Amino acid sequence: MLSKRIGIDLGTANTLVYLAGEGIVLNEPTVVALRMDDNKVVAVGQEAKEMLGRTPGNIIVTRPLKDGVIADYVITEAMLSYFIDKVSGKSRFIKPEVMVCIPSGVTQVEKRAVFDATLAAGARAVYLIEEPLAAAIGAKIPIALPTGHMIVDSGGGTTDIAVISLGGIVVHKSVRVAGNKLEEAIANYIRKKFNLLVGERTSEEIKLNIGNVVPDVKDIKKMQVKGRDSVNGLPRLIEVDEAQVSEATLPMIKTIITGIKEVFEITPPELASDIIDKGIVLSGGTSLFRNLDKYIAQETGVPSYVAEDPLLCVARGTGVALENLELYKRSIGKNDY
Repeated sequence: MLSKRIGIDLGTANTLVYLAGEGIVLNEPTVVALRMDDNKVVAVGQEAKEMLGRTPGNIIVTRPLKDGVIADYVITEAMLSYFIDKVSGKSRFIKPEVMVCIPSGVTQVEKRAVFDATLAAGARAVYLIEEPLAAAIGAKIPIALPTGHMIVDSGGGTTDIAVISLGGIVVHKSVRVAGNKLEEAIANYIRKKFNLLVGERTSEEIKLNIGNVVPDVKDIKKMQVKGRDSVNGLPRLIEVDEAQVSEATLPMIKTIITGIKEVFEITPPELASDIIDKGIVLSGGTSLFRNLDKYIAQETGVPSYVAEDPLLCVARGTGVALENLELYKRSIGKNDY
């Protein structure tokens, strides 16, 4: 087969690229740096992320996706083109076939935007697959069986909750609360409690290092945080602990729990009983937030566990669907936007 097949997990925080026959070949932040004078792309991915909050006036660093959907079409197209070129080479005679992940429940307009941007970036054919379905395939859930499985895929922009049976999504809900909202909540909490302004990268570090839904009172982890005093404008150093991060992020976590409960309310009883036996599978970067699985189990009464390699589930599932297109075509549906 001369044409390359590329699977793209187009996430709000990170973009992963799967090349058929090779596996995941690229994992970079979904960040683009632009020069204001001529709208030229200066950097994409990790290089652009390093510039966050550190650029001169003529360069802006932007995330072209917001809440899992395209917020800036032109920049998304440039970024997709960069990723496709990096994987399949700039000088290509035959354009690649590309499968892109989208959150469940996006509108036809949002689907069309992803479809058009991928075509414009150099794809020959474009397939769209819903993220919870790709995550379930990547988590090695036997989706073709006539039994119910619940997947909660929580990334940077959205948390997709879906019940899957017989190769398709039975009920689903997309909650626009995930990793980015947790970081915002941490930054807002520090600003209100300590009068300290911290950047996006600092709040991400706090989340990764001491983020914990249910902190252990006997062993509270602490972290030094640097920022700018909102009163006198000078740099300042403070100490933040796990309990404070838990207090800051709990309202967001509860929104995800509410989403899971709402999906259970509309799940057919037979499938709900299957889920009690098999448990809730968590995937995506936010599933690594410490003790999230225990908290979900405690609040719903249903066992919960984090999938193997949760960060790679969606990308791996997209790749499997792409390599077995005929098998999964019915699940993916028609892509004729």
